[in-house]
Amino acid sequence: MDIQVIQGNIIESRADTLVCALFEGEPALSSATWAVDAAMSGAIRDLLTLGDMTGKTGQVAVVYPRGAMPASRVVLIGLGKRDELTAELIRKAFAAGMKKARKLKASQVATVVYGTGTAGVSVSEAAQALVEGAMLGLYRFSAPKQNLADSQTDIQAIKILELDGQKIEAIQAGLNIARAAVAGTILARDLINWPANFTTPTRMAEVAQEIAEKFGLSITVGDREWAAKRGMGAFLAVAKGAGEPPKFIVLEHNGERKDLDTVVLVGKGITFDTGGISIKPAERMEDMKSDMSGAAAVLGAMRAIAELKLPLRVIGITPCTENMPDANAYRPADIITASNGKTIEIISTDAEGRMVLADALVYASQYQPKAVIDLATLTGACVIALGQGIAAGVFCNDEQLQNKLVAAGKASQERLWPMPLWDDYKQSIKSTVADMKNSGGRFGGVGTSAIFLKEFTNYPWAHIDMAGMALQAKENGYVPEGGAGFGVRLLVELLRNW
Repeated sequence: MDIQVIQGNIIESRADTLVCALFEGEPALSSATWAVDAAMSGAIRDLLTLGDMTGKTGQVAVVYPRGAMPASRVVLIGLGKRDELTAELIRKAFAAGMKKARKLKASQVATVVYGTGTAGVSVSEAAQALVEGAMLGLYRFSAPKQNLADSQTDIQAIKILELDGQKIEAIQAGLNIARAAVAGTILARDLINWPANFTTPTRMAEVAQEIAEKFGLSITVGDREWAAKRGMGAFLAVAKGAGEPPKFIVLEHNGERKDLDTVVLVGKGITFDTGGISIKPAERMEDMKSDMSGAAAVLGAMRAIAELKLPLRVIGITPCTENMPDANAYRPADIITASNGKTIEIISTDAEGRMVLADALVYASQYQPKAVIDLATLTGACVIALGQGIAAGVFCNDEQLQNKLVAAGKASQERLWPMPLWDDYKQSIKSTVADMKNSGGRFGGVGTSAIFLKEFTNYPWAHIDMAGMALQAKENGYVPEGGAGFGVRLLVELLRNW
C-alpha cells in the first residue's frame, strides 16, 4: 500500500474517500473536520445534533458530499473523550474507519493526524498510531482459497494531509516507524497463519535468508550436524522425531559492531507441536501451527530493526523444529544433556519449548549481551493466569530491563504483566537422576518453566510467555482472527528507545 505525507488541505484532496475524526461530547470540531463540515454545509454537525454520531470510541458513520468536494464520501470515526485519548484509541479508530472505507470499495483515502493539539499526543506518535491502526486493521491473510482474491478489494493508497509544513517531518518520522513495525508484524502474522506443511523450519530459514539479503544482515542456518557439533542436546532431542529437518537460525544486525550495545532476541520455533510421545488431545490440535509465534515475532522484529537501521547490535535466534512422535522421538524418562553441560530428565515431551530455548539461551551468551529476551508460546498456565488476548507474562532477572519492557508493552499495547521468578519453583523441577526435570507438574507451571530457563542464562534476561497472545479466536480492532503477530511492535518500541 502506498502511504504519502502531503502538505495541503484535506478538502482539496482528490482521494475518493476522506476519513475525519470526532471527539466525544464536543460540539466544536477540530480544524480539519470543521473545514470538511463547512464544505458540506454542516452535514457533520447535523449528525451530532441528531445524535446519530457522538464521537464515542469505535463509532463509524458515512456522509456523502454530493459534489461539494472532490471526494465521493466522508467516513467519520469516533476518538472518544479528548482528555482520555491515547495512541491505542487512535489505532482502533483508524482501523475501524479504514475497514469501513474498504467495505465501501474505496481506492484512495485521505486523512489528517488527529489528537496532537490539546489531546496531548505528540505529532510523531499520533501519526505512527494512525498508520499502524490503518494498515494492521486492513490486514487479511492471503489464504490458498479459490476465488478469495476476486471477492475482495483493497485500498491502494492513504494520503496524510497537513497544512503546517513544520509538522511534516514529525509525521513522516512516525510513518517510517509504523511502516517498518507493520511490515514485521504482517510477516509474523503470515508465518503463523500458514499451516505447518507450509511454515516448516526450512521455510522459516528461507524467510530469514530473504530478510538478510534485503537488509544486509548476517545469517547462520544450522542443521542437525551443526547443532551436534555445538552440543545442543536439548534442541536435538526435540528434533529427533521430526519429519522436517530442524533449522537453528541466527540473524545479526550490526553483527561486527561490538562497540554498540548488544541485545539478543530468542524466539521459540516449534512449527507444529503434537506433544510428541506425551501427545496432546486431538481437539484444537490444529492451533499448534502457532507454536512458532515467538520465532515469527523475532523474524518480524529483525526485519523492522534492520529497516529502521537502529544503532544497536541485535542478534535474532530462532531454533526451529517440529515436535512429533515416531520411533526416533525422545521419551519421558530420557536424560538429555544441554550445550552448557546441564542434564535434564524428561518428564513430558510436551514441555519441548523450554528444551529448544535452553540451547538457544546458552548460544546467546557468546555475544556478551546487555540483555537477552526470549518469546515463547510456552505454557497453557500463562493463559489461565492472564487470559486469552489480554497480556503476556514476563519473568525477568533484571529490574531495569523489566521496566523497559513493561513501558514498551504499554506504549505498543502489546502488554506485559510481571510474574515472580522465585527460587522456590526449583523444588518442583528437582530430579534424582539429572540436574533438573523439564516439567514441574500441573501446579505453578508458568513459574517452573521460567525457573527452568533461568538455568541456561548468565546475563540480564527476560522470558515472555505469550501463549495467550499468539492466536486470536476472533477479530478485535486491528488484531485479526488468527495469527496476531504479537511481540514485533513491542520489541521495536523497546529497541527504538533503548
